Amino acid sequence: MATGRNDPERRERIIAAALDLIAEEGVAGTSHRKVAARAGVPLGSMTYHFAGKDELLREAFIRFSSSIVAVFEERLGAATTPDEARTAVADLVHHLSGGNQRELVLTHELYTLAARKPAYRELTREWMRRSRVALEWHFDPATARQLDALIEGLSIHRALETEPHDRALTVEAIARITKGGSGSS
Repeated sequence: MATGRNDPERRERIIAAALDLIAEEGVAGTSHRKVAARAGVPLGSMTYHFAGKDELLREAFIRFSSSIVAVFEERLGAATTPDEARTAVADLVHHLSGGNQRELVLTHELYTLAARKPAYRELTREWMRRSRVALEWHFDPATARQLDALIEGLSIHRALETEPHDRALTVEAIARITKGGSGSS
C-alpha cells in the first residue's frame, strides 16, 4: 500500500468513501474503520488526515453540498432571460428529485445531523447561502430565498411520493413566486 506521500489522492478517496457509507448506512453507521476499508487505506491514514469522525463528516458534507451548489450554478448560469431562469429552477427541482437516492439520503442525513448537533448547522446555512447567491443572479433576495425553499420542498416531495407531481405543478409554483408567466397573481 502506498504511503501518504506517494498517494496524493488518499484524502479525496477517504472523503468519497465516507459519503458512500453515509448514503448506505447513515451517519450512525459510518466509522473510521469502515471508511478506511472502503477507501482501501490503512486505518492510521484516517487519523493522519482527519482529527476525528466530526472532522471527516464536516469535510464529506462540505464536498456533498458543494456538488449540489455546482448544479445550481451550472443550471442558473446558463440562463440569460427571466424565462430561462424560471425554466432552470424547474429543471433543478426535477433533477434533484429525479431518482438519485444517494443525493436524497445524503441531504437528509446532513439535515438530521444539523438538527441534532448545532455545530453542523453552519454547513446547512452555508449551503443555503450559496444556493441563494446563484438564484440571486436572476431574482431579488426575497424571491431567491422563497425559490430555494421551494426547490428543496418540491424536490423532497417528488422524490418520496409514489406518484410525483408533474412539471406543470412545478412551473406554476415558480410562476407564482416569481410573478411571471401563467399562474401569477
